[in-house]
Amino acid sequence: MAGILLAALLLLTGCGSTFPADPQGTLDRARGGTLRVGASINGEWVRIAGPASGDVRSGDIPTSDVQGKDAELVRDFAAQLGAEVEWVAGTEQVLADELKHGGLDLVIGGLDDKTPWVTHAGLTRPYAESRDERGNIHKHVMLVPLGENAFLLELDQFLMAAKEQK
Repeated sequence: MAGILLAALLLLTGCGSTFPADPQGTLDRARGGTLRVGASINGEWVRIAGPASGDVRSGDIPTSDVQGKDAELVRDFAAQLGAEVEWVAGTEQVLADELKHGGLDLVIGGLDDKTPWVTHAGLTRPYAESRDERGNIHKHVMLVPLGENAFLLELDQFLMAAKEQK
């Protein structure tokens, strides 16, 4: 019996599968390629200069036009992946829907862990906290495609390392 269990274990470990995995290949596509990021305007977290500041679908937003705490984190993460960032501006609703349907790899905008888009997306672990004018604490997260666990793990590790450096 022990021999059968050992053989089964060896067979399963030799199947070549890696965990965590990305069924849609988000991490592999972004690494050395393009990271498609939806940016929703939200105070110090995301600011967009120029004509793309409305609810638009455009990959032609100059990277210098997207600013703020979240934008800087994304630029640093993309650099770590050797990726270029393609920015898309829009409302949270439009961007969460685009993420759900595979048009984006990541959504930022000062989102917190109580986001209603949890049914559309995976959430990073909270990487920052802020307090609103009523004194409520918000734990900030980013949105990633559901099931893209290798990408989520890579992003979480990056965000935790960035948090520790502060």
